[in-house]
Amino acid sequence: MRRVNYAVNGGPEVLFVEDVPTPVPGPSQLLVRCEAVGVTWPAVRRVREGPEPVPLGGEVAGVVEALGPGVRGFRLGDRVTGLCFEHAYAERAVLAEHMASRVPEHADAVTAVALVHSGLVARKACAAGLIGRGESVLITAAASGVGTMAIQLVRAHGARVVAAVGDKQDKGAFVRTLGAEAVVGYDDPSWGEPVDVALECVGGEVLDKAVRALGRGGRLVAFGAQPGAICSGELMTRGASATGFRMGSPATPSLYACWRDELWDWHREGWLRTRVHAEIPLARAARAHEVIESRANLGKVVLVVD
Repeated sequence: MRRVNYAVNGGPEVLFVEDVPTPVPGPSQLLVRCEAVGVTWPAVRRVREGPEPVPLGGEVAGVVEALGPGVRGFRLGDRVTGLCFEHAYAERAVLAEHMASRVPEHADAVTAVALVHSGLVARKACAAGLIGRGESVLITAAASGVGTMAIQLVRAHGARVVAAVGDKQDKGAFVRTLGAEAVVGYDDPSWGEPVDVALECVGGEVLDKAVRALGRGGRLVAFGAQPGAICSGELMTRGASATGFRMGSPATPSLYACWRDELWDWHREGWLRTRVHAEIPLARAARAHEVIESRANLGKVVLVVD
């Protein structure tokens, strides 16, 4: 089978396609014939910065072809999606049973990788921010896969969205179609009126600006892969608080299952929409990384497997 890999850290050009044996699922694992694979910023950054080559992870969606020992919740032929931490850029991937969920009959694989994991991250960010009706919420990386989900979920809470993007000219109109009422650029000298909540996933200088954008009693939720420093003095001056999370940390499986069901219900009802910037063949994974690195994407970038 074909798999995308890399042997040294670097830009998209270090990715290559290799032929490898089909993996065998271990205990409590599924072998999935991949139809779509979601490309994430953490994976792109890991290729570029290291510290050393590791198997590429990502969201996968496809059909169960084999079951490892002990699998009880799935059968051969089930259509599933889930976050795969190793060798996701492949024609077939091994997915842990506890990370897998079924794809409804009405949905395709591309929709699944654009909706479920990004939606869960956005859903958890909203829950951590304790967003209330009438509040204002700053969302960084607002045109990303997670950002597009977060904008819609924040609006569903009855809150006002301030979308922060790298390029206001190209991305401003896009995020407004999703419900953002105000748009700011990362380089803008001011981000306008203080906000009640900041959902921040960029890190670095953007994280610092998000802290400074908080109003009195504001709440910062940090959940990106890029590190950054939070000035305790800025929090104390504002009487603000900060929290963070990672989706890979332990969580109540029943809660994630409930949230997944909600996401599919809301998508079926038509008000929670996925936004896919591009569907790119697996063999051209380097092109997908180029799009992410250039921050040109308006929504999710997906690899498709034929």
